[in-house]
Amino acid sequence: MSRGWRRLQAAAVSGSVAEGLMLTALPLVAVTITTDPREVSLVNVVGQSPWLLLSLFAGVLIDRVRRSSVLVAAYAVQACAALVLAVAGASGWLSLPLLLVVAFVVTSAQVLGDGASGALVPEVVPGHRLAAANTRLMLIDRGVVQFVVPPAAGVLVGVALGAPAWVAVVAAVVAVVVVRGLRSTPATPSEHHPVRDIAEGLRYLVRTRLLLSITVAVALGSFASSAAMSMFVLYAYEVLHVGAVGYGVLLTCMAVGWVASSFVVSRVVDRLGYAWSMRLAQVGMVVTMALIAVLPPWAWAIGVVVFAESAIVMVWNVCSQSSRQRFTPPGLLGRVLTSHRALAWGLTPLGALTGGLVAAGLGQRAVWLVGAVVQVGALVTAWIGLSPRAFREAELAAEERRAAVVG
Repeated sequence: MSRGWRRLQAAAVSGSVAEGLMLTALPLVAVTITTDPREVSLVNVVGQSPWLLLSLFAGVLIDRVRRSSVLVAAYAVQACAALVLAVAGASGWLSLPLLLVVAFVVTSAQVLGDGASGALVPEVVPGHRLAAANTRLMLIDRGVVQFVVPPAAGVLVGVALGAPAWVAVVAAVVAVVVVRGLRSTPATPSEHHPVRDIAEGLRYLVRTRLLLSITVAVALGSFASSAAMSMFVLYAYEVLHVGAVGYGVLLTCMAVGWVASSFVVSRVVDRLGYAWSMRLAQVGMVVTMALIAVLPPWAWAIGVVVFAESAIVMVWNVCSQSSRQRFTPPGLLGRVLTSHRALAWGLTPLGALTGGLVAAGLGQRAVWLVGAVVQVGALVTAWIGLSPRAFREAELAAEERRAAVVG
């Protein structure tokens, strides 16, 4: 295990603690200010908008600047956003407009950090270890860290509204210190206009059929998930009748599913292959969203379903991220990763807005039903575009590019 890989994992732990505390605390703080579904969803809409507004430019930065430096900047921005929320909570200055600004800044840091971290992985681990490395990072990000963070955030909010943010400040600063010791490959200077560099990354993503199919499926799935999760805190409060701690426990069920899945992802992918792993994962996502829409309001049953859903999403995400890293030239990787997120996650603000409107007009359960219908579109896309043949063709094309570089 390389020193760089150890540092990247350590930074992921600290950074994800800070990010998890902030993302869990923001909706909890929001419902202390307003219970209007449209206003609560607005926090998610604004919070998710950087994926659409900033991702493409972040990709250019990641490919033009040393990637470890970009990661340091991302964690520093995260620390500043947490400090603002902490001070506001302690001073009694909390308001919906302030939450919107903090949510936007936190996600902006996430856009930079996730892109830089994903582009760093192939630099610090060998190619045959990509799936295992991505599993580890996703386990840290959504599993081990979120196993502790959600209930802790719920308890901290009960103590003081700004308490989670103070802890997030410390965690983000630790991440900055750790990443400063990570030395990545110097960036290749570009004389092109940033818009041209953006176009190059987008063009590669769109013209690579396999990667485009993954992006379309993720876009539809992100819309559905954003609509549902933007209302999940109100679903927990108004349908399941659990409080802040119960909401944190439900998020922990998701994290436990993520952790459990991490132990079998590699074996599942080795046995089924990328194509069938991703196809069947899409089937599971449709089923779990539909179950949440129709099951009685039993918190334990919903906990089981979100556990299963999170485990299924882990399989998809590992295959998705590894595919982009395997089939993208190193010089384009930052732009392709962030272009994917701009196109795939760009619909999340619209999804969050849709979730609020549907909940206000038709109720909380209808949000999950709409999400399941949209997820069917992702299933169809995956079934058509992610065939075993498509993966074989992508692998052959990647081998030809590597041979041409060696030659």
